[in-house]
Parts: sequence; structure tokens; C-alpha cells
Amino acid sequence: MSDSPGGVQTTRLNRRVVGISIGAALGGFLFGFDSSVINGAVDALREDFGMSNDTFAGFVVASALLGCAVGAWFAGSLADKYGRIRVMVLAAILFIVSALGSGLAVGAYDLMLWRIIGGLAIGAASVIAPAYIAEVSPSKFRGRLGSLQQMAIVLGIFAALLSDQLLQGVAGGAGEQLWLGQEAWRWMFLVEIVPATIYGLAALRLPESPRYLVNKGRDKEAAEVLRTFSGEQDVDHKIDEIRETLHIEDKQSLGDLRGSAFGLKPIVWTGILLSVFQQFVGINVIFYYSTTLWQSVGFDSDQAFLTSTITSVTNIVVTIIAIMLVDRVGRRLMLLVGSTGMAISLGLMAIAFSQATGTGDDVAFSGNWDTVAVVGANAFVVFFGATWGPIVWVLLGEMFPNRIRATALAVAAAAQWLANFAITMTFPAMASFSLTFAYGFYAAMAVLSLVFVYFRVPETKGMELEAMRDDVQVKRGKFVESTMGDAADS
Repeated sequence: MSDSPGGVQTTRLNRRVVGISIGAALGGFLFGFDSSVINGAVDALREDFGMSNDTFAGFVVASALLGCAVGAWFAGSLADKYGRIRVMVLAAILFIVSALGSGLAVGAYDLMLWRIIGGLAIGAASVIAPAYIAEVSPSKFRGRLGSLQQMAIVLGIFAALLSDQLLQGVAGGAGEQLWLGQEAWRWMFLVEIVPATIYGLAALRLPESPRYLVNKGRDKEAAEVLRTFSGEQDVDHKIDEIRETLHIEDKQSLGDLRGSAFGLKPIVWTGILLSVFQQFVGINVIFYYSTTLWQSVGFDSDQAFLTSTITSVTNIVVTIIAIMLVDRVGRRLMLLVGSTGMAISLGLMAIAFSQATGTGDDVAFSGNWDTVAVVGANAFVVFFGATWGPIVWVLLGEMFPNRIRATALAVAAAAQWLANFAITMTFPAMASFSLTFAYGFYAAMAVLSLVFVYFRVPETKGMELEAMRDDVQVKRGKFVESTMGDAADS
């Protein structure tokens, strides 16, 4: 599909749209950084704040995820009312407040509060970045630009791991004093103020989304953004298309998501289930609890940083591969391949752990099953990082109609964070019961995700955002006209 009427197609990627997409994706960097930075501080926190109860300590670590769900839920309506840029700036401020408060926390409960505030920022950033990038990108390049969000997330995770290790190394331990008489773990949080400030300043220089501008009747500004950044040639025609799909006479709200499928439009359920499956395959088990696996196959605890770094670098490399492929082979095929690969690799891990003795951290393998477990874990990271990691964010940013995009994305992202919280909190109990059961469950979720993608996920490669409608159904990857009486809700 061409990027402009009359068959004139954008054949080259405008450097300006790459620049503003990177600026928006800085929120993804902080998303990854903030969610991972606490990992290097956990042991010191437990000692300083007397968190001897494992369940309570786990809740303090995971509390940010609840803030993420709330932040994602409200980000869409705020973005529709005040604009994408203002929400980015608000998120940057919340990141700064969270970093400062966490670094100066005096106890577990106020640390939990500051982490929840950071979660609000992560949730908002997880909604705004993909929506904004999709709305400023030419359709031909929207997939690779949307994948910048996932690239920023994995770079943020890697930066958090690296800064934690460097600060801990300089101080001689996370609980040892570093600068200004403060322990190293406090500086692990405080250092986040730097990228958060950069994000806020960068957001102030970004142009507002043309879809938001048209919705507010600021057509002249929208035309300038479309012409200068998106490379649109017939801006008047594009603005007319945007206005038609926005239904600007209607006030946007969560009520716009109502439909005939269990109270919601089917396309909204598709977004929610994409988010849930992305988490239910257990990717955060690998990132949050990988020490259990590595120690069980013979790695010393001192090598935990090395193994985590290898995993993070692998994730970065395969995300680059995803960026190169997404606009060539399409979203749907990549998800199908990813689901298949994840099902096989997680199945290998489940089988490997069925041949082990012990539970939790005390696991021992016989024969070469430890190698099978390691290969399975790394293959899982490769398949996820090259497909479900970036592609879900691309789809969430582009698959919803203009009128409900920000609101629907907010609901889907909130569901993702709740699913993340559920997986993070339940894995320790599942691992204590049986690692075979845990990885078998994630493998089953990967199989279900394959079936779901085949039947319910549309291919959006090359489609204009104005072509995304909510009066159609999705069958085997294609939009088809609804024949139901309640078509508007289908």
C-alpha cells in the first residue's frame, strides 16, 4: 500500500522521523533500566531494611509492576486529552522522582512507594512510545521504527546490569559505602536521574503526533509534521483521512472500546491477549530468575553477571535482526515462527528438568541434561527477542483504529503488566513445586500463542493507520467485512 494517494510511495527513510522515533523510544530505555536496576540491589536492600521474609521481599521488588499497570491504564486517556508529548514529559518527571526517592529510601515501605511511582512512569512510557512512533512513521517503515521501542528496552536492561556491576565493583559490594557516604545500592537508583532528564529534555523537542493535532483542530501544525517528518506528499488528503477515522465529534473514552465480544471490540481483545501471551511464555523468568538455572547447571554465583550479560547482548542482537525483517516478512509470520521456536525450546527445558533432582536453587542434573537446559534457555531468548519481544509492541502501536488507539493500547499494556506481575510472583512457588511443571506451563502457553496468532492476529504490514477499522473481523490473519448485525462492535 502506498504512503500517499496517487500511488506516490515513500521509498527512503527520512532521517528526521528516525530521530524523533529514537527520542520517543528513550522512554523504552528507561522502561528497561528502571525495571531491572533493582536486581543488583536486592541482597543489600534485604540486609539494610531487614526483609527476611522471601514473599515480602519479592513483593517489594515486584511492586513496580502494579504501578506499571496503573500508569498504562491512564496513559491513553491522558495522551488523548493533553497530547503525547506532555505525557512523555510527565513520565520523565516520575522517573526522576522515583530514582531520587528510591536512592534515599529509609525503609521497605517507602521504597515500595517510590518503586510504584517508577512503575507509573514505566506504564506510561510503554503506551506512549509505540503509539507515537506508529503515528509519525510512514507505513513502509513503521515496523522497524516501532521495533526501536524493544531495542531501547533491551539496551536499558543491559545498561542497568552494567551500571549495577560497575558501582558494586567500585564500592566493593552493593551494601558498601560509595560517594557522599551513601551505599552503592543507593547510587544504582540515583544514576537513573541522568537518562530520565535526557528523556524529558528530548521529549520537549519532539513534534506532537499529527493524529492528536488533527483531533484538536490544529491542522496546520499536523500538516507540517506530516510533511517534514513523515515524508507525506499530499498532506491535505492525509489530514482528511485522519479526520474521517477520528470521528472528532465524539468524545474519546473507555466506552469506545465496548463491543459484542464479552463487552469489548474483538480487536481490543486481540491486543489484550497479545500482551498476556507475551508475558505468559515466561520471558521474565529468564531475566529475573536466571541465577537458579545457571547455578543448577554448575555456574558459580560470581559468574551470574557474565551469564546475564550474555543473555542481554543476545537479546540486543536478535532485536536488530527483528528490525531488519519486520517490514519485509511481516508481523504475523514472525510471531508464528517465534511461537513455534519458543514452544520447542521451553519444552526442551521442561524435559531437561524432569531429568534433574532437587527443587528451587538446589537442582542437580545427570548426564548431558544440563547442556540441554542451557541450550533451551538461550534458544528461547533468541526466538522471543527476534519475534514476540518487538513485534507485539509494533502491533499494539498500529493495529487499533485512530479513534481508539491510545485508549485501547493503554488497556492492552495494563493487561501486560498485570500478566508480568502474575508470572513474576508465581514462579518461585512453581519452581519450588517443580521446575518441570513451571517450564511445561510456559511451553503450553507458547503453543496456545501459536494457535491464537494463526486465527486472530491480523497482518498489518504496509497498511496505513487510517485503514485500521473496528467494524471488521479478523480471520486467519486477514481483516474481513463483518456480516453480523453488530458490525460496529466487531
